[in-house]
Amino acid sequence: MNEEYDVIVLGTGLTECILSGIMSVKGKKVLHMDRNSYYGAESASSRLWKMYLYKRFSLPGKPSESMGKGRDWNVDLIPKFLMANGQLVRMLLITKVTKYLDFKVIEGSYVYKKGKIYKVPSTEAEALSSSLMGLFEKRRFKNFLQFVAKYDPEDPKTMEASTPQRLQ
Repeated sequence: MNEEYDVIVLGTGLTECILSGIMSVKGKKVLHMDRNSYYGAESASSRLWKMYLYKRFSLPGKPSESMGKGRDWNVDLIPKFLMANGQLVRMLLITKVTKYLDFKVIEGSYVYKKGKIYKVPSTEAEALSSSLMGLFEKRRFKNFLQFVAKYDPEDPKTMEASTPQRLQ
């Protein structure tokens, strides 16, 4: 191991990884370390998902072999959602941090409510059949989404329906 570095980065959170990547791309000699036995700081993922999920939701028996080995899966301690073409993704690409990350398109979002897990509706048909909201809430939410879709900050006419009374 070398004894001289241009930069020493302590911690392996997202900010530290971006900083380390930028310095490395700029030709700096970087020592990147973490005091924890895992990477990611507050953005870490846990490999104990099967054990945790089975205990947390009191599932009977043991995890099925079809679920694979524990090292095949990680659960983010704090899920991260990024806009596919957002500034953060562009910065991750520029700093070449993406070779240490995996991106996945979200297949669905779920919420835990009153002891049950529900899929968050992503289509109009799913929204109409969902029990997450009542009929009146669904109507107000639909009006709100239509308002947002039509909103143009350059056009004051799109602000006409911005009061809560008009969105109902």
